[in-house]
Amino acid sequence: MNLKIGDKAPNFEQKDQNGNIVKLSDFEGKKVVLYFYPKDDTPGCTAQACNLNENLTNLNAKGFEIIGVSVDGEKAHQKFIKKYDLKFTLLSDEDHQMVETYGVWVEKSMYGKTYMGTARTTFIIDEQGIITDIISKIDTKNHTQQIIA
Repeated sequence: MNLKIGDKAPNFEQKDQNGNIVKLSDFEGKKVVLYFYPKDDTPGCTAQACNLNENLTNLNAKGFEIIGVSVDGEKAHQKFIKKYDLKFTLLSDEDHQMVETYGVWVEKSMYGKTYMGTARTTFIIDEQGIITDIISKIDTKNHTQQIIA
């Protein structure tokens, strides 16, 4: 699926780090920062999560709820949250349903080998569930500035 600004964000129903079901419709009337990242506890993903976490009060004050999504399982998410004291929800997309629906499960290459993986992408969703911004060139250390700019 090729999502663009102005599209209705696809609904989802995924388990969070504690096994609780989270749906996009749970956030109706709130702005959502839905960010997809490749893997828990890797340098870029950690920088991005910590930047969002450090600025969470500011983001919440502007009405944003933060939700991170990767294909890691609940246990990996729990460790990642505990290690960096993250204060927002991480969804586990082990079946790749969300990454495929949002169009971020892509072919990547490293050291001459190609493989499928998550493209680091952030979707800003308004109170009515409409995508108002898609950030695909992520500055992991300054991601909050990209969101509120």
